[in-house]
Amino acid sequence: MKKHTLILNVIVLTLIISCTNFKSDNSITIDGISKPKVPKAIGPPRILFMGNSQIEYFVSAPSLFQELCNANNQNINIQQLTTMGVGLDKVYFTNKTEANQNFSNIDKDGNYYDYVILQESIPIALGDIEKFRSNLRMIAEKIHKNSPEAAIYVYQNMTPLPYTDSKYNNYYQELRKNTVLATAFIKNAGVLKIGDAVKDAYSGKNGYNYLKNNTDNLCYGQKTTHFLNDGGFLQAVLLYSVIFDEKPIIPKKLILSTGTGDNDSMRKQEVSKAISDPIALEEIAFSNR
Repeated sequence: MKKHTLILNVIVLTLIISCTNFKSDNSITIDGISKPKVPKAIGPPRILFMGNSQIEYFVSAPSLFQELCNANNQNINIQQLTTMGVGLDKVYFTNKTEANQNFSNIDKDGNYYDYVILQESIPIALGDIEKFRSNLRMIAEKIHKNSPEAAIYVYQNMTPLPYTDSKYNNYYQELRKNTVLATAFIKNAGVLKIGDAVKDAYSGKNGYNYLKNNTDNLCYGQKTTHFLNDGGFLQAVLLYSVIFDEKPIIPKKLILSTGTGDNDSMRKQEVSKAISDPIALEEIAFSNR
């Protein structure tokens, strides 16, 4: 798998966000946004992944989620619109023909899409909440034309810095806050708590140790981090737990990365060998559903 060079200029801004006259389309709880209501589907439900390389790079969130569904006899249709290193507006415009075709499709149950995962770019989610909100609204409005009751999950990005960086927690808090505030303006939307789950894993919850031979097993990257096998597994199990509200049965093999080099690829590998601690990661994922 040849890797593309991805450079994200992560802008750190001190945001003072006023909540005066704040009007939300979703009920906000102490933990953020309450879960969206899922429409009743006739036949297999359909899910759309839309975003950039946090969804697919060394490992693929749609592919791993599909494998978990298959192993657990969950029949679901999966689509994705992804473009590396850009915000949701540019993901849409880059894939405009396919996106418009998908968004114009109809289903006999009244919702073409039942679930939608929207992943904004880290620089926008971190440093431009107004654009974050406007991008989410733009995509949501297009989706709601033929999927008025779709359950939308806004992806809480993980911190782009290594866990050992002194600014890691500041970035985590800012991304979490901005995601909650942006999601509140979207109809029937909730937060997919990827950032929280990754923070828990780095913190050693359930006995998980992200270091192996002094190497980070969750994420890898310089300008920004991308999921390795442990992180991709965590992400897929979290999404499965959110959609089905139960832990998945983990198959013996999953499509995982062989490494981070240009000649590495994704292929079927034994979970017991490719994932350092699947039991701990599964527990972390389920607790963040």
